[in-house]
Amino acid sequence: MSSSLFIMCSVILKYFRLLPAQAVVSVVFAALSFGASGQDVSRPNALASGNAFLLEKYASLRPALTGSSFGRLLVIESEETSNRIMGDAYAVLDSPFTAARSVFPNPDRMCELITLHLNTKYCFPIFGNGQTLLKVNFGKKTPQELGDTYPLDFVMQVKSASPDLLEVMLDAKQGPLGTNNYRIAVEAVPLPGSKTFLHLRYSYGFGVAGKIAMRGYLATAGSKKVGFTKIGTGNSTTYIGGMRGAIERNTMRYYLAVDAYLANLNLPAGQQMNARLNHWFDATEKYAEQLGEVNKADYISMKKAEYLRQQSDVRQ
Repeated sequence: MSSSLFIMCSVILKYFRLLPAQAVVSVVFAALSFGASGQDVSRPNALASGNAFLLEKYASLRPALTGSSFGRLLVIESEETSNRIMGDAYAVLDSPFTAARSVFPNPDRMCELITLHLNTKYCFPIFGNGQTLLKVNFGKKTPQELGDTYPLDFVMQVKSASPDLLEVMLDAKQGPLGTNNYRIAVEAVPLPGSKTFLHLRYSYGFGVAGKIAMRGYLATAGSKKVGFTKIGTGNSTTYIGGMRGAIERNTMRYYLAVDAYLANLNLPAGQQMNARLNHWFDATEKYAEQLGEVNKADYISMKKAEYLRQQSDVRQ
């Protein structure tokens, strides 16, 4: 995070008195990188689709999937309203549906999956009071003490884990700087040939303070960052930036985490983490204009250190 962005966030936080000082360094990330919802009035409920709807969605998207410029069967979409930002990934995974069913309803595996993302510094499941919480910390794209990151508690709900439909949802009501109703939603159905059709959604709501912080970031440190949707015509075609660009980048990062995790499930347990890290990083490098941030050695070293830190809680 640039010094100018740090100063801007410090001023905003002091004025609104929303967060402790140690959380300043991760405020803008938390507002930009993880998903959330609210009441999505312009789209169907992310987890009310059902098997038939998803199969119909797959059929309608087949031309876009097969003609995708990503080099894989993938479509990325985004939408911004006056108080909400949403990102969607639709993809055909080269992994059987049984693999997805073994991962997404499992809180420990979900934590392993989402911590592949650069900015996810910690994830630990807590069980009690009839619910499952994922305690997640977000921060910078470099090594960081947990006290300097921003924590969110996500309620994890498994809506369906049947042989023909998977629906899992993570929700957190409050975030930094007035951001709210964070959600990550996953739904999937089996396809012929031991493949899986996946829908991954991120969305979050924001108020005045959150909008000020995000706009400030996008006007300074994030001004040259872009997403994947092409805008314009002819020689003036470019990639979308702003808040939609930010949500698209992070939607892609978490989709690639899903792909990397499922693709390496059949390896011996002791080899899976290293394989996932290499798989994820190599995949992001194919989209370096949007996702290039750090070098591979630094990423793998940081993630292994974060994993060991996380395991200290498991052993206690």
